[in-house]
Amino acid sequence: MQINLLSGALGAEIKGINLKDTSKENWKEINSLMLEHKVVFFRDQNISSNEQIELAKHFGPLEKHVYVKARENYPEILRIIKAPDEKHQWGEGWHTDVSYNPKPTKVIILRSHKIPPVGGDTMFSNMELAYDTLENDIKKKIDGKKAVHSSLGAAAFTENYKEMQGNGNLKEYSNIHPIVRVHPETGNKILFVNSMYTKRILDLSERESDEILKKIFKHQERLDFTCRIKWTENAVAIWDNRSLLHQGLSDFFPGRGLGYERVMDRIAIEGDEPK
Repeated sequence: MQINLLSGALGAEIKGINLKDTSKENWKEINSLMLEHKVVFFRDQNISSNEQIELAKHFGPLEKHVYVKARENYPEILRIIKAPDEKHQWGEGWHTDVSYNPKPTKVIILRSHKIPPVGGDTMFSNMELAYDTLENDIKKKIDGKKAVHSSLGAAAFTENYKEMQGNGNLKEYSNIHPIVRVHPETGNKILFVNSMYTKRILDLSERESDEILKKIFKHQERLDFTCRIKWTENAVAIWDNRSLLHQGLSDFFPGRGLGYERVMDRIAIEGDEPK
């Protein structure tokens, strides 16, 4: 097995592991690598949808997205499509998937089918490192505090993308989570807020909450916390949704990625209640 680090902050590209092997022994190796590097990336993995599902089941119960219509015959899989003439793609902006749920997603397994020759990379940011390097003054202010995460507006996300379909659910979901959560497997502290879904800090004035969140969001986006994946066809990324932020880049311009379809299959594993 060969491990190539993607940056100094997080991420690794793994060679020598075959994801067609959906055995528990192979999964244990993958899970250990994911916990260490936060996101692991595998190229040239021509796995089937059923194999992707079987691998995902080792991580826990599979999650169905509350707003987005799944693939026909595969309710566990979201097919994420950017049409050739679209300049934007689903998953833009720094976020933690469905942090508005009572049990936000544990792990994401994303598999590529069609990839533009350039553009559409995915970026990740290490939220354990973000907490460790946070100013002591802000650490004191958020100690023991909780924040409101809301899906307000998320139901309309699919309307902005030609090939993405909603499932008809328009309900808003809102839940309260600790700003600093403890990873249930590693025991590490994680800065668990994101600019897409975190709306306010409880027990603070609206002004102070906004000021602190603005500083935290800016801190989370520091480039030295990040890594970037350049996709190729038949590649798979597996990441720990509890301990990082991610975003899909929409850098599609004429002559540089625009005019090409981007097709991905996403499976999410249900998480636990943040503590």
